[in-house]
Amino acid sequence: MNKAKQKSGQFYNIGQLRTELWTELKLSSYRLSKKNKAEQQAGKSHMLQAIKNLQEVEQYFAFPGVDIMESLTGFIRHDEFQILHNSIKEILRLLVSEDYRQNPDILSFASLLRKKENKATSTIKSKKRYFEVLFVDSISRHDEQVITKKINDVLDPHENFIYQIVYAKSFQDALLALKANPNIQACIVRNEIPYQSKNINEALKPFVTNLLNENHDEYPEYELGIMLGQAIRQLRPEIDIYYITDKPVQNLQDVSLKIFQRIFYRKEDAQELHLSIIRGVKDRYETPFYTALKEYSQQPTGVFHAMPISRGNSIFKSNWIDDFGEFYGRNLFLAETSSTTGGLDSLLQPTGPLKKAQELAAKAFGSKRTYFSTNGTSTSNKIVLQALVEPDNVVLIDRDCHKSHHYGMVLSGAYVTYLDSYPLQKYSMYGAVPLSEIKERLLTLKRAGRLDRVKMLLLTNCTFDGLIYNVERVMEEVLAIKPDIIFLWDEAWFAFAAFSPTYRQRTAMYVADKLFKKYKTEEYKEQYRKHLIDIKERGENELPSLPNPELVKIRVYATQSTHKTLSSLRQGSMIHIYDEEFERKAETSFHEAYMTHTSTSANYQILASLDIGRRQVIFEGYELVEKSVEMAMLLRSKIEEHPKLKKYFKILTIADLIPAQHRQSGLTQYYHPDTGWQPSEEAWRHDEFVLDPTKINLHVGNTGVDGDTFKNKYLMDQFHIQVNKTSRNTVLFMTNIGTTRSSVSYLFSTLLKIAEQIDTQFDSLNQEEDRIMQDKLYSLTEEAPPLPDFSYFHDSFRAVAGIPGGRMREAYFLAYQESKCEYVKLEACSKLIEDGKELVSAAFIIPYPPGFPVLVPGQVMTKEILDFLQVLDVKEIHGYRPDLGLRVFTEAALNRQQSGTALMGTSVMGGMGNGKKIKTMTSKSHK
Repeated sequence: MNKAKQKSGQFYNIGQLRTELWTELKLSSYRLSKKNKAEQQAGKSHMLQAIKNLQEVEQYFAFPGVDIMESLTGFIRHDEFQILHNSIKEILRLLVSEDYRQNPDILSFASLLRKKENKATSTIKSKKRYFEVLFVDSISRHDEQVITKKINDVLDPHENFIYQIVYAKSFQDALLALKANPNIQACIVRNEIPYQSKNINEALKPFVTNLLNENHDEYPEYELGIMLGQAIRQLRPEIDIYYITDKPVQNLQDVSLKIFQRIFYRKEDAQELHLSIIRGVKDRYETPFYTALKEYSQQPTGVFHAMPISRGNSIFKSNWIDDFGEFYGRNLFLAETSSTTGGLDSLLQPTGPLKKAQELAAKAFGSKRTYFSTNGTSTSNKIVLQALVEPDNVVLIDRDCHKSHHYGMVLSGAYVTYLDSYPLQKYSMYGAVPLSEIKERLLTLKRAGRLDRVKMLLLTNCTFDGLIYNVERVMEEVLAIKPDIIFLWDEAWFAFAAFSPTYRQRTAMYVADKLFKKYKTEEYKEQYRKHLIDIKERGENELPSLPNPELVKIRVYATQSTHKTLSSLRQGSMIHIYDEEFERKAETSFHEAYMTHTSTSANYQILASLDIGRRQVIFEGYELVEKSVEMAMLLRSKIEEHPKLKKYFKILTIADLIPAQHRQSGLTQYYHPDTGWQPSEEAWRHDEFVLDPTKINLHVGNTGVDGDTFKNKYLMDQFHIQVNKTSRNTVLFMTNIGTTRSSVSYLFSTLLKIAEQIDTQFDSLNQEEDRIMQDKLYSLTEEAPPLPDFSYFHDSFRAVAGIPGGRMREAYFLAYQESKCEYVKLEACSKLIEDGKELVSAAFIIPYPPGFPVLVPGQVMTKEILDFLQVLDVKEIHGYRPDLGLRVFTEAALNRQQSGTALMGTSVMGGMGNGKKIKTMTSKSHK
């Protein structure tokens, strides 16, 4: 491994660097302990330098802490090399296992050496929740010890929470500590702090370059405390921040009152500071509904209501199904109830613990309102669509979205305008919808006089395959054309993103809040005014590219499958809302839609898991998301570097999945075997699309089997490995907050075993078998079937012929009448299309993979779609019956339907005013 790679690209994050430094130190101490005295004396300077290098990282962590690090140095100076090695070995064990967090009494060498006694007593003591507090001030080591003693003197030994203090001497040190140390749950900032760090060495710089780019040296130190508070709110918004100042209260800026939980003065004692820290943590730790349900389950009750299973009475007393109770345990049934009183609450009209739980979730995810759903995000999507979209509204929607959106369009009666994602033909999958496609469709509708009917833009972020939109850019440029449009971001696979500063910038709620505040400022209003002047001076016939601050409304909804990426029981989902018009325009209809789709028998265990999942991410979401990314990066690097795996497998890179025109940064991959990890901050800030590193598409075409066969024959049947999805020649793995290092190692070893099996199979082929295999390999790697775009809706189901927008609801229910439908075999379709007959689908046709409709009710079959269906080699095509063929509308049904639509279209056209003639659109524009 070359030195350049080792310094800059070997380690993905500071955590990996830290573990490696401790591991190297353990090995060096072992070697030193086995040498003779002369060699030990010669090696002392190397060990001292190694510990000094490690201390530059350890200064940002409370454990093992300064005292223990100084003790290690003392062992070296006094030639106690065996004690040194034993101590380093134990520290590394505690760090890797994280046992020090389970037993926070291990905070000094005295207790460290008594670890056996501590282990024996730790099972007796009640578990304490351990965290760390960052104290930012440029003070001496002696002053740090004084502050630590004052805090320790007021600690309550009976408190369930325990913390240690980490000190940072500058603005930069504070940000580095917050990035590196996920244990930090609170931060105390003094008002006057220096900006520059004196402690960041070359080993740390690659990990914090993006934090150190901004130069705040020109600001006076008395302003940096507030600026640091603002920076912390961006980096780690979940933590509590406190401010210590000498300024009189009347001299404090208004902004400081919004940033900090509480402001203290130097003369105030440590007691109040300590109590505030504990109170802040307790407030976040609260789980109103989970706690209420747990307490209810322990109450003696008599059940004269529904649910024999409640309290487990029908289970544990049974002679035939008591094993069911033994499997799940008694608490599950004690908490199973139909009651909405007695300390519990109603999901349909919450006023107690459920209401509080949803409010805490809204705060955690950055929304104005959050609603829980126990029927999965499929139902959440239908709730939002029914609440906001009326018949005759126009909705722009990505064609390869989840099927619940397509069925939601049927329920709403809206005119559907499908948007095409860019194709990734080589891998038989679609990418995401380019912004140019969205804007062109809006401008087409504007030219047709239909822009006023556009109600919503619906996009999936991130996509199944991990493509993430530049949400801010999409919303800004769309709002410049349609300032009151509603955005529905399907974040089914993106709930975790709110708890990482990298991902957060591309989430719906974060961008909604950012734009809402931005458009209210005088600075933006002036920017918009100058923008209009520039357009006028250029004399060009162009539209403003910035939203009008007087007209723009931020109306953003996000649906999340909490259970997919966070800790929640299956079907746990949340709806997040940031809609400044909610009370005026949407609240009543939203509650009606919520009542329509939400069960009156909501599952309390799912609701409790949503509540407890929120608690988890507010404390350790930052850490867990970072670890899930680290596990994904580890898997990427291992596969990229192993010669046997490279023979058959390839992880699809950023360049494979995102065309160059959508990657302004030029970033092509996260990891390169020669140069290591690549900087990606610029890509996440500016590129039109980025790739979620936790979604790992593995190309398996060179194995000679398709993705679905590879999943079933190898991964599932032999090794019991579940995967996310497959395409014709790929399988999709994903890491999440539950992924462990051992599971990554198991997958890696599994792929090696599969590679060995394929080696054996290939070696045993005779000449004819080899020829057949070569044909398979060519087909899987070079002959992917063309991916068709959405064609267009038949004029029978459009408001205006040739204008985007089809009323799928009419087609859907027309298909209920069997006399108006017929079946056509696929092999007969080609001739009919050549003869000029329009074949209009009467059903959703969904091949799996890719898993989204290639035909929807009312859509016209084209030669490209037919070719795609004919060459598909998948086992499942939902909505298609091989024995009968493709279900289409009869020509007579379409003629009668078109007559009715023509009358309706006249009414619609009449409502456009000005007597304009509308030019018929062709190609993509008439979808």
